[in-house]
Amino acid sequence: MRFRTTICRHQSLEMLKPKLRIYALCGVTSASRFHVAHNLFDKSPNRVQENHTSLLFGFSRDGRTQEATRLFLTIHRSGTEMECSIFSSVLKVSATLCDELLGKQLHCQCIKFGFLDDVSVGTSLVDTYMKGSNVRDGRNVFEEMKERNVVTWTTLISGYARNGSNEEVLKLFMRMYEEGTEPNSFTFAAALGVLAEEGVSGRGRQVHTVVVKNGLDKTIPVSNSLINLYLKCGNVGKARVLFDKTEVKSVVTWNSMISGYAGNGLDLEALRMFHSMRLNHVRLSESSFASIIKLCANRKELRFTEQLHCSVVKYGFSFDRNIKTALMVAYSKCAVMCDALRLFKETGYHGNVVSWTAMISGFLQNDGKEEAVGLFKEMRRKGVRPNEFTYSVILTALPVISPAEVHAQVLKTNYERSSTVGTALLDAYVKLGKVDEAAKAFSSVDDKDIVAWSAMLAGYAQSGETEAAIKMFSELTKRGIKPNEFTFSSVFNVCAAASASSGQGKQFHGFATKSRVDNSLCVSSALLTMYAKKGNIESAEAVFKRQGERDLVSWNSMISGYAQHGQASKALDVFKEMKRQKVKMDGVTFIGVFAACTHAGLVEEGEKYFDIMVRECKIVPTKEHNSCMVDLYSRAGLLEKAMEVIDNMAYPAGSTIWRTILAACRVHKKTELGRLAAKKIIDMKPEDSAAYVLLSNMYAESGDWQERAKVRKLMEERKVKKEAGYSWIEVKNKTYAFLAGDQSHPLKDQIYKKLEDLSTRLKDLGYEPDTSYVLQDIDDEHKEAVLAQHSERLAIAFGLIVTPKGSPLLIIKNLRVCGDCHAVIKLIAKIEGREIVVRDTNRFHHFSSDGICSCGDFW
Repeated sequence: MRFRTTICRHQSLEMLKPKLRIYALCGVTSASRFHVAHNLFDKSPNRVQENHTSLLFGFSRDGRTQEATRLFLTIHRSGTEMECSIFSSVLKVSATLCDELLGKQLHCQCIKFGFLDDVSVGTSLVDTYMKGSNVRDGRNVFEEMKERNVVTWTTLISGYARNGSNEEVLKLFMRMYEEGTEPNSFTFAAALGVLAEEGVSGRGRQVHTVVVKNGLDKTIPVSNSLINLYLKCGNVGKARVLFDKTEVKSVVTWNSMISGYAGNGLDLEALRMFHSMRLNHVRLSESSFASIIKLCANRKELRFTEQLHCSVVKYGFSFDRNIKTALMVAYSKCAVMCDALRLFKETGYHGNVVSWTAMISGFLQNDGKEEAVGLFKEMRRKGVRPNEFTYSVILTALPVISPAEVHAQVLKTNYERSSTVGTALLDAYVKLGKVDEAAKAFSSVDDKDIVAWSAMLAGYAQSGETEAAIKMFSELTKRGIKPNEFTFSSVFNVCAAASASSGQGKQFHGFATKSRVDNSLCVSSALLTMYAKKGNIESAEAVFKRQGERDLVSWNSMISGYAQHGQASKALDVFKEMKRQKVKMDGVTFIGVFAACTHAGLVEEGEKYFDIMVRECKIVPTKEHNSCMVDLYSRAGLLEKAMEVIDNMAYPAGSTIWRTILAACRVHKKTELGRLAAKKIIDMKPEDSAAYVLLSNMYAESGDWQERAKVRKLMEERKVKKEAGYSWIEVKNKTYAFLAGDQSHPLKDQIYKKLEDLSTRLKDLGYEPDTSYVLQDIDDEHKEAVLAQHSERLAIAFGLIVTPKGSPLLIIKNLRVCGDCHAVIKLIAKIEGREIVVRDTNRFHHFSSDGICSCGDFW
C-alpha cells in the first residue's frame, strides 16, 4: 500500500466550492436540466441509495459534469452512506474534466471509505490520472489494485498511448496477455494505433493474427485501427483488402483510407475513394472535408477546391475552424490569395494562431513578403501569440523582416530552445552571412535534431569555414545522431573547397556508402561536384555513370567538370546526351559548354552553342554568358570579335570582362587596347591589383620599363599590393603551402637539392628557360633563378620527396601557371613517371607521365 500513503488524508472536498461556482456559470440549459432532474430527486421517497446512484450515473453517462459534481457534493454533505458505484461515476466525471485536483481529493475519499479494492473505482481512478497526463500516479494506482479486468488494462494502455509512451503501451499489452487477461476490441485498437505511429509492420502483423484468433477483426474500432496501421506502414494493398472486407464501414473507415492514400502519395486513389464514398451515400464529416481539401491544396486543384467549398457551406460546416483553415491553405497553394484573405477576414481577424500562420505562409509562398510581415505584426497587435511554426515561417521573409527583431520576440516567449524555431533562426542568420549569430542560435536549441545540425553545417559550408563544418559533422556523429542525405550533401560541398582535404572527402564518401545514402540524388550530385573540383575527374565520371536518376545539377556539374579538366569533347558529348534525353537546360549548362569550347579553342562550336541557347532554349544571355564569349574570342586572338560582343551588350561591361581583354592583350601584344582595358578596370575597382599587374607585365614584356615603373608607382601611391603567388599540396591529409622562393619549410634543403637535380635532368632533355615570364628588370641569370623558385615547383619538389614513387600529385595554385612552369612540369612528369595535376585559377592541368598536358597547351 505504498502509494496510498502519499495521498493527503486531510484534504477536503470543500475546496471544490470555488470551482463549482465556475461550473455553474457554464450554461443556462445545463443548469435548467439539472434543476428538473434534481426536483425529481427531491420528490423521491427517502432519497434511497438507488436514486442516488442511478441519477449520478445518468449525469456521468450524458457528460453533464456540472450536475454530476453538484449532486455528489449534495450526497457527500448529507451524510448518506457511500457506495462504490457513486465514486465510480464521479471519478468518470473527474476524468472527463481532466481535473487533477478533483481526482486527488476523490482518491483521498476512496481511501477513507476503503473503495480502492473495487475494480470499477480503481479503473475510474486510473482513467482520471491518465487523462490528466499524471501517468506516474495512474500507474501506481493500477499496480496496487488487487483485481484488474480488461477495462482496467485498456484504460491504462489507452492512457499511455494518449501520452505518447508508445513503448510502454506495447510492454503492457504483452504483460496483459502473459497475466491471462484477454484484450477486447478497444485494447487492440490502442495497441494497433501505437504500432501505426511507430510504423512497425512486423509486430503489427503479429497483433493482427491475434485479433483474428479472438474474432475481433470485424469490430469497427479494430478494423479501423488495422487499416490505419497498414496505411502508415506503406502497405496500401493490404489496407485496401481489409477495407473491402469490412462489412460495416463508418465515416472514420472511409476517412482513414482517404488520408492514408494521400499520405502515401497516391493522390488520385484518394480522390477515387472520396468519389466512392459519395456514391455510397456516406454522410461526410468535418474530417472528410478537411482531408480532401488538403489533398486539393497539395495538387493545386482550384476548381475542385471551389466545388468542395460550396459543399462545405451546404453541409453547414462553413464555420468549422479546421475546414476554414484548410480552404485558406488550398486557395493560397492555388495562388488565389484574394479568396484566402476573404475567408480569413470573415473571422474578423479573430482566428486562432493556426489560421494566422496559414495566411502568413500563403503570402510568403506567393512572393508577398511585405503582406506576410504586415499580417505578422497585425497578429501581434491583436494579441494572438505566435507559435513555433509562425516564427519559423516568418523568418523566411528576408530581407523584409530582421532576424534580430524576431529573435528578440522568440527569447521573450522562450521558443529559442525549440528545434524548429532555432533552425529557422540560424538559417536566416546564415543567409545574411552572420555565421556567429547562427552558431549562437544553434547552441540555444535543447534537442537538436538532424535538421538543425545539417542547417548549421550548411551555414559553415556556405561561409567557407571548412574546418568548423567538418568538426560539426564529427560532433554530430559522436553524439549518435545519424546523418541524412542533406547532411552528407553539405559536407561534400565543404570538401569541394580548395582548402579542404581530398582524403576527408573520400572518407565521407565511404561513410555515406555505409549509411546507404550515397545513391540519393542530392548526395551523388554533391559527390560528383566534389570529385570534379578536387581534380579527380575519373571518380566524378564514375559517380555520374552510376546515377540512376540525374537532376540538372548532375548534368551541369559533369559538363563543367570535363571542361575544367580539359576534356572538351566529353563535355560536349554530355551536352548532346542532355539534348537527346530532352533535359531542360538552364544558363549554367551553357556556361559549362562555353568553358569547354574556350579551353579547347573551339570558336565555331562556341558560336553554334550560343545560337542554340538563344534560339532553341530561349535563354536570354546574361553577363556571365557574354563574358564567356569574350573569353572564347580573346583566347583565340580574335579581339575584334570580343570587342563586338562588348559593344552589343545591353549593359556596361564589368571588370571581369575587361580583365579578360587585358590578359589577351598581354598575350597577343595589343598594347593600346590593353591600356584601355586596364583604365576601365582601375576606374571600376581601383583596389584590384590584377589590372595593375597585368598592365605592368605587358609593358615589361614589350621592354617599356618606363611605363612599367609608372604603373608600379601608381600602385604604391594607392597602396595596392600585388597578390602573392601560393601553391598548396596535400600529403597524408595535411596541407602544405609554399610561396615563391620560400625558405620557411623544415625540409627546405632537401627541396632545393631536388630542384637542382631536376634542373640538371631537364637541361639534359634540351630544356631552355623562357625568361620572358620574369617581368623584372634584372639580368637573365637572375631571371632563371626566379623561375626555378616559383611556388608550384617548390610544392612539386616537396611532393616528389615525401610521397611514394609513381603516386600522383595534386598541386593547387592561387594564380595562373606561367608558360615556363607549364613546360617544366610536363618534363618533370615524364622524368619522374608520375601524373601531376595542377589546379590554377583558370582550370585543371593533367600532366601525364608521357609528358602531355590535358589542356593541349592551350593553357
